[in-house]
Amino acid sequence: MKVEIKNMSKKLENEMVLNNISLNMKDGKIYGLVGRNGSGKSMLLKTICGFVKPSSGSVVVDGVDLYEKGCFPKSTAALIERPNYLSELTGYENLKLLASINKVIGEKEILSTLEKVNLLEEKDKKFKKYSLGMKQKLGIAQVLMENPNLMILDEPFNGLEEESVIKIRKLLLEEKKKGKLIIIATHIKEDIDELCDVIYRMDKGTIKSEK
Repeated sequence: MKVEIKNMSKKLENEMVLNNISLNMKDGKIYGLVGRNGSGKSMLLKTICGFVKPSSGSVVVDGVDLYEKGCFPKSTAALIERPNYLSELTGYENLKLLASINKVIGEKEILSTLEKVNLLEEKDKKFKKYSLGMKQKLGIAQVLMENPNLMILDEPFNGLEEESVIKIRKLLLEEKKKGKLIIIATHIKEDIDELCDVIYRMDKGTIKSEK
């Protein structure tokens, strides 16, 4: 799995939200996007997912130009901004409904993933009764459950208790060892230090530095 972004810009009305971004990302690594709110992190993630068409440039995932072909990247799952699901369904029922689209996993995999993110005990609670942290865990479970090659996570640990943060960080490092390409947008220093192999610092829609 590779993601190649070439001279990509996005303009909304009179504002340049992304300005001439060029990046190359490959599997077996965790990439961190760091920057203040409004720096362009979430918009960049949305272009990689095929959600927002760039004004110029290209986004190529595994050799496929998403916007030239008019498609979404294959084997990709994302959690961007606040996760939202059907309020009257339980956490489990929401994941089961989503799993029915691709039909690649069943009850066993869904329950196993809920356990991995510390949400198994709340699987039968309606989503509308979920706390912020529980909603985040459900979003992370959705990203993990179908074993995608590309995982995109926007502020994934927002609202999580320390025990779950530690467990999910370990889980993401295990996924990296399996050869997954993981992209995380975060403002938390511990996430950067413990997870990321490569860090891109963003400011006003541009990549200011890499390390």
